[in-house]
Amino acid sequence: MKVVICGAGQVGYGIAERLSREANDVSVVDTSPDLIQVIRDTLDVRGFIGHGAHPDVLLQAGVDQADMIIAVTLYDEVNMVACQVAHSLFNVPTKVARIRAQNYLRGHWRNLFSSDHMPIDVIISPEIEVGEMVLRRLALPGTIDSVRFADETVAAVGLTIPDDCPVIDTPLRQLTELFPDLNAVVVGIMRGGKIFVPRSADSILAGDTIYFIAERVQVRRTLGIFGREGQELNRVVVAGGGNIGTFVAQAIEERNRKAKVKIIEASRERAVTVADQLNRTVVLHGSALDNDILREADVPEADVMVSLTNDDQVNILSCVMAKRLGCKQNLSLINNLSYPALTQSLGIDAYVNPRQVTISKILQYVRRGRIRGVHSVQEGKAEVIEAEALETSPLVGKPMRELALADGIRIGAIYRHGEVIIPDGSTTIQAHDRVIIFALADKVRKVEQMFRVSLEFF
Repeated sequence: MKVVICGAGQVGYGIAERLSREANDVSVVDTSPDLIQVIRDTLDVRGFIGHGAHPDVLLQAGVDQADMIIAVTLYDEVNMVACQVAHSLFNVPTKVARIRAQNYLRGHWRNLFSSDHMPIDVIISPEIEVGEMVLRRLALPGTIDSVRFADETVAAVGLTIPDDCPVIDTPLRQLTELFPDLNAVVVGIMRGGKIFVPRSADSILAGDTIYFIAERVQVRRTLGIFGREGQELNRVVVAGGGNIGTFVAQAIEERNRKAKVKIIEASRERAVTVADQLNRTVVLHGSALDNDILREADVPEADVMVSLTNDDQVNILSCVMAKRLGCKQNLSLINNLSYPALTQSLGIDAYVNPRQVTISKILQYVRRGRIRGVHSVQEGKAEVIEAEALETSPLVGKPMRELALADGIRIGAIYRHGEVIIPDGSTTIQAHDRVIIFALADKVRKVEQMFRVSLEFF
């Protein structure tokens, strides 16, 4: 697949890294010579210095032969024009743009991006994507990852196993015997820095990070079995009143009438603006690293501290300070890929990486075959994929026990006519089933081949 990426920042670099690793033909365009030099030095991609919306620069990058353009520069307008140029002059089939300004995305303006006006096939809004991820984490206390598939009826959840987990050292096959009506299956285990797909004889150990796929209504029960049954988070303190923090506070106001939310914002002007936008949320002007401000926000009595500023160090330190003051849980926004490895030792319960969230959203449109959803886990070490099985798929028509699935691939759930099926050896996949699969990074191409029916990109 030939892809042109406009923007060599964190997101553009991350997408280029992932796609080049999978043997795609990737070109990256950016106005910064330094960023392009880094791309050329570290990745097997072509780098071009120039403006991402200029036709001559795009042509030099090979857009006339591209299957997809992904515009993720810092500027919405550049991303939009790049997609327009790719469509009007070069007839690029798939156009993806990152658009951060919410004014462009309001419901009554959505026609702006239709094929008759400014043709963009996929719009990525990082603030909304990250905000929704934060809200899903808050809805499931004790988890480190959570995403939904199959019309939100199936959940893929990650959590770290505590020392008091009641099923430690229990082989997975015995969990099925102990809880025969539990619609959930463990599909991945991270242990000692390595991730693997477990077999039925494998056991879960304290300190493992596990990933399970479950029917959504069974998620809380499953968390309880693994010792992570958390209470509802009704007292929330948010550090950072930017776009993400404001989005999270507004969503909590709308979705949880019992919740009490307080925001700490360092800029007085921004604090006033946010206070005018929100109804029940209390907005405090001050630093999230100030103990007095944290106490004024009632952090010692809070259920969770959510740090969503633009500064990773402020986010991490404010979460650590909140925990020491007595806050029950914390969640940090972290952009720097070097920091996640430190989170557990620092007492960070969960974190969200905006780059990974955006990359996961884009990957579902890059994957070949009938791919409906993709979520990247553990910084790209594995993926959870939702795909539709067609008549020509080698998975269709055979009992699961007869499928020659490669090691590193596990089918976690099947969605058929509104029903969620957690498969066993006798389960047979039918045409048009939606299959949720956990796959290690080096096995993703095999998953694509299972669901790919032609050279067409769906």
